[in-house]
Amino acid sequence: MRTALVLALAAALAGCSLITLDLTPRLQPLEEEVVEGSGAAKVLLLDVSGFLADEGLRPSLTIGTPPPRVPLLARVREELKKAAADDDVRALVVRVNSPGGTVTASDVLYREISEWRQQTKRPVVAVMLDVAASGGYYVALAADTIVAHPTSVTGSIGVIMVSLNAEGLMQKLGLSTVAIKSGERKDMGSPFRPLTDDERRIFQGVIDALHRQFVAKLVERRGLPPAEALALADGRIYTAEQALASRLIDRVGYMPDAIAAARRAAGVDAARVIVYHRPREYRATYYARADAPPAALDAALERFAALAGTGPKFLYLWWP
Repeated sequence: MRTALVLALAAALAGCSLITLDLTPRLQPLEEEVVEGSGAAKVLLLDVSGFLADEGLRPSLTIGTPPPRVPLLARVREELKKAAADDDVRALVVRVNSPGGTVTASDVLYREISEWRQQTKRPVVAVMLDVAASGGYYVALAADTIVAHPTSVTGSIGVIMVSLNAEGLMQKLGLSTVAIKSGERKDMGSPFRPLTDDERRIFQGVIDALHRQFVAKLVERRGLPPAEALALADGRIYTAEQALASRLIDRVGYMPDAIAAARRAAGVDAARVIVYHRPREYRATYYARADAPPAALDAALERFAALAGTGPKFLYLWWP
């Protein structure tokens, strides 16, 4: 009797489709929101903040399923493409609040904004908030005009390589590693052994080349003589007034000044300041970030994960 019941139930289920529920949050398309102003013309506010990297890292100290997180480079390109397709977007304001990040991410952001400016023939204004240093300043160089808040810190023009050395810890734990390699320098930069003098010179050569690329952008975009640009690019930071005196920026002002500069460059008397955002993201004013800032512990863990991962990293980053 029981066997017959099981067989009947199995037969009934055989004709049914399996129903599954996918509760993974879906990424919604960008929506446009007006944060202030009026008129037919638009000024897009684009946010570049936090550590600049090609993908978003988030520590796993999260209860439940975290919302989808779009990597910075992907979001910037998505917003620029949407703005390029809208003829009413007459200018771009890039709000920079970043100490920099990886060399590649900084350069990609610079290129994306530069190409948008060149292809659309629309003006770009960069406005600095707390910090726009190293890679943050590199990104700002893509703009036609750079405005810094009176309390902004910028500069730190240069390159740093970060590599973890765990040799002492391994020795204390009584552990050792063995690397079987095809060449003498195949494992250069390994966290399990110190650099040799030759390896240090090799890394220094890479850093010097990346530094020359940064200085070349400074000469090209700010119109500085090479010797003057090189002197400014020794890694030091500058206040807004110091940066203005050194011609690293164009003016000291506030967000309304940057928006007014964008309107003037676009040749319009009135314009709506707009942002692009996902549904349920708060972007009601031009001070709201595209991504909510992580908690202090999360931010520290995220930065450590980005810098202390496998292998050396070359960074346009102010990292005291």
